[in-house]
Amino acid sequence: MPDANHPSFARSRNASLVSRLEVPGGGQVWVDGTTLYVGHMRPPHGTTIVDVADPRKPRVLAHIPIPQGWHSHKVRAANGIMMVNHEKFGPGNEEFGAGFALYDVSRPAEPRLIAKHRMGGKGVHRFEFDGTLAYVSATEEGYIGNFPAIMDLSDPARPREIGRWWIPGQHAAGGETDPMPEGWPAPRCHHPLRLGERLYVSYWHHGFWILDISDMARPRPVAHVNTSPAFPHPTHTCLPVPYPVKGRRLMIVADEDVAKLYPAPPAFLWFYDITDETTPVPISTFQVPGLDVDGSPQPPMTGCHQPSERFRGTILPCAWFAMGLRILDFADPFAPREVAHYIPDPAPGAARASSNDATIDDRGLIYLVDRIAGVSIIESPVMS
Repeated sequence: MPDANHPSFARSRNASLVSRLEVPGGGQVWVDGTTLYVGHMRPPHGTTIVDVADPRKPRVLAHIPIPQGWHSHKVRAANGIMMVNHEKFGPGNEEFGAGFALYDVSRPAEPRLIAKHRMGGKGVHRFEFDGTLAYVSATEEGYIGNFPAIMDLSDPARPREIGRWWIPGQHAAGGETDPMPEGWPAPRCHHPLRLGERLYVSYWHHGFWILDISDMARPRPVAHVNTSPAFPHPTHTCLPVPYPVKGRRLMIVADEDVAKLYPAPPAFLWFYDITDETTPVPISTFQVPGLDVDGSPQPPMTGCHQPSERFRGTILPCAWFAMGLRILDFADPFAPREVAHYIPDPAPGAARASSNDATIDDRGLIYLVDRIAGVSIIESPVMS
């Protein structure tokens, strides 16, 4: 077992708490200007909108509930529009319907529903939204699991799909069968992220894909990697770095410390060289020092979950489940190193932290949401 006296297990290093917002636990946090958006994990809590102009005194402006049987645990906002997912989360209220919703948040204290876009199946999981286009992990009747879909939201009152892609075997209604071995988890697009004319798509236990979306109506695969047969954690996020580091193009890949194919040590972060994007090459990994002592299995939700989709230069905040916030510097991508961390107190009734997502604002403040309860606002000199 890890040594609890290891420096990595201290509550903080080079980071401090600015304030804590006592709200129900969440799946995602996002900041637009000085407004914080929290997508909650469990109904009836849907989305909370918070004024963080004074980060030491965050002030709840509005809350949008969601009925039992559903959750809207993901949220993004841009150009005065907020997008939230609607995903099945237990029995009840079937008429509510899967998909996503768009709100006018030009007045954050008075969110106004613009449109709900319905989809078949379980509904949308993670997504990226730039104010005009969205890249969603979607479901539809006749398909197995989630697939990436591109949505045109330039007229938010009339969302329309302009492209989709799926891996062979997902279109069951078209007669396709999954080529993976019997008993392998079903294919599931987890999280599409765009950079330029490429979509970087995590696909859970089917690895990740890089797609060419220069023609958005016809996405085309460029590369595919799957580490799950050797490292049994699902691929959660593929985060491209938008500028070269040491002359190389990089992609940061997070495996999530859940749903393992077999008992294993905690999940970690990969750094890939995608200078030749047709051949992604892993060049380094990062694990919280002291967490994996001898390769023994540990409980789920101990290790890696999600890097912040926003970062500064080569400084990257990450949500690391029981190990809280970890801040990395990947200026040397062959040897990424931790430069700060903050482990929040466990939520009431919990034995340890469960840090689920992190983001930053224009001031360099970090927002860390616990999936059980609470949002921590954290500052660190490395973010200045």
